[in-house]
Amino acid sequence: MAERAGARAEAERLMAAFRTAGAVPVEADILQPAEVLLDLYGEDIRARAYVTNDPLRGEMMLRPDFTVPVVQMHMSDGAEPARYCYMGEVFRKQEHLTFRKSEYFQVGYEVFDRADPVAADAEVFALIADLIAPLNLRAVTGDLAILTAAVRGLKTLESRKAALLRHIWRPRRFTQLLDRFGGRTPVPETRARLLASLAAGQPPGSAPPVGLRSEAEIAARLKALQEDAAAAPIAAEEVARLEDILNFAAKSPAALTRLRESARDMPAIAPAVGRMAARLDALAAKGIDIDNLDFEASHGRTTLEYYDGFVFSFHAADPDLPPVASGGRYDALTTVLGQGRSIPAVGGVIRPGIVADLKGEA
Repeated sequence: MAERAGARAEAERLMAAFRTAGAVPVEADILQPAEVLLDLYGEDIRARAYVTNDPLRGEMMLRPDFTVPVVQMHMSDGAEPARYCYMGEVFRKQEHLTFRKSEYFQVGYEVFDRADPVAADAEVFALIADLIAPLNLRAVTGDLAILTAAVRGLKTLESRKAALLRHIWRPRRFTQLLDRFGGRTPVPETRARLLASLAAGQPPGSAPPVGLRSEAEIAARLKALQEDAAAAPIAAEEVARLEDILNFAAKSPAALTRLRESARDMPAIAPAVGRMAARLDALAAKGIDIDNLDFEASHGRTTLEYYDGFVFSFHAADPDLPPVASGGRYDALTTVLGQGRSIPAVGGVIRPGIVADLKGEA
């Protein structure tokens, strides 16, 4: 009970600061509809969601976070611009016995503002950094927009780029696809046999269709496989440049210099790199020491799949602890949930229970 009381007290302190910053407190139901929302989270959270069936409402889940329901609420009837804050418990199953909790408090701050997205990025990061500054945490930043732009700039089939973009949050699968599209690994044996039979003019079989795909969808998929097999591999130089970005990490000023150099050979990333430069200026104006701010190009690839731009997290010295705070930009999520409307949006969350624990250790 004392532990929960400490987390709640810290949550109230953070909420007060977010309200002072102009955020309107909102709430979200503990039970959320699962069918739509599960597709918006990353594999990790989907696998750890508590899902149940409601006789009246269908498949439901205990909320794994607040951002998605807050976006739904805003896109339904929210005014612009808007700032929201919230606090409450979130729920994520743990597959193994661990000290990590399956139920914990989360406090968050979300900004919906199309006037100056770069300034909004800096606002969210700087506000959270200031609130947890006494803990001396390590901040890490990244930018998924740079990675997705690099993929979209590849000189290859659109279907290949779509596959890479779909799996950019699954590093192992992404690497497997890049190796295959770059000609470094062979086509899987089952696919090779299928392609060979198609090349010989043999239909894949006369059995009735099984599964949810229609005959037209199956035919389109087979055509796409044939086009992929006939296409040249992605050039080794392009693959190497993309891998260099994926594996790159440095302090932010050095990272910006390196990415500007990369943009000479990969012009598709230039606009995203320009936004990164503007964001660093905005962060510096907020008092952030950008000279010592870490940048990792692949940061955020194993977390929430709705992030599509600037991402960040704050870490304690103990590597076994989850991030104390994290967040990022999720413009595309507002499009998905906005039924044709969209607005630039960014937010971040803090785990007040960990903050309280770290303060107690100080």
